[in-house]
Amino acid sequence: MKLHELSPAEGSKKAAKRVGRGHGSGWGKTAGKGHKGQNARSGGGVRPGFEGGQTTLARRIPKRGFNNIFATEYAVVNVSDLDRFVDGTVVDTELLKAAGLVKKEYDGVKILGNGELNRNLTVKAAAFSASAKEKIEKAGGKAEVM
Repeated sequence: MKLHELSPAEGSKKAAKRVGRGHGSGWGKTAGKGHKGQNARSGGGVRPGFEGGQTTLARRIPKRGFNNIFATEYAVVNVSDLDRFVDGTVVDTELLKAAGLVKKEYDGVKILGNGELNRNLTVKAAAFSASAKEKIEKAGGKAEVM
C-alpha cells in the first residue's frame, strides 16, 4: 500500500451541513433554527449547564465529604524504587525527579516502606514512614528529614 492509495473508511467522512443556502437544500430560510426565540438570534443561546432557570444539576446534587485545603500533600516513593541507585548515593528530591520517580514534589517527598531495599543509601526527604526508615537503616543507610 502506498500513501496515495490510502482513503478513509467508508462512511467515516461526512460533508459539512451548509445551512442558509436556499429552500431547495432543505436547510434554507430559518436554517434549522426554528422561528424566533433565543436560539434563533445571532449570538443567542445559553451558557453550558444553564437549565432555563431551573436549579442546575451541580446545585441539586448533595455535597459529600470535606476537602482540607491546608493538608500537606506529599509525592510518595516506595523503598523498593530506591533500589535502582548505586551504593553510597545521596538520594534527594532533585535526584528522584531526574530519575522520573517524582513528577511534581507538592509539599515534599515522603518515602513509604513498600518492598525491600538492598543498597546503602543516604535518603533526604520531607517525611518517612516508620517502616521505610527502619528498612533504610537496616540496609546500612541513613534517613534524613529535610
